[in-house]
Amino acid sequence: MSGIQEYLKDVAGQYKGGNATEHTYRGYLESLIKGVCNDVNVTNEPKRQACGAPDYIISIKEIPAGF
Repeated sequence: MSGIQEYLKDVAGQYKGGNATEHTYRGYLESLIKGVCNDVNVTNEPKRQACGAPDYIISIKEIPAGF
């Protein structure tokens, strides 16, 4: 099963439970990003940045590549 298929299966399973929130899905998204992109660091709920309060920072070699 591909990383994307596994992600969709996991998200659908949580959604069917009926009590998931945004934060319920974040671990699955982090796993998907790390599985698709090599050599990235994903930080969930990082401290406040100049751009605001991002849900994630995706870094490559400690350099932020996306928020």
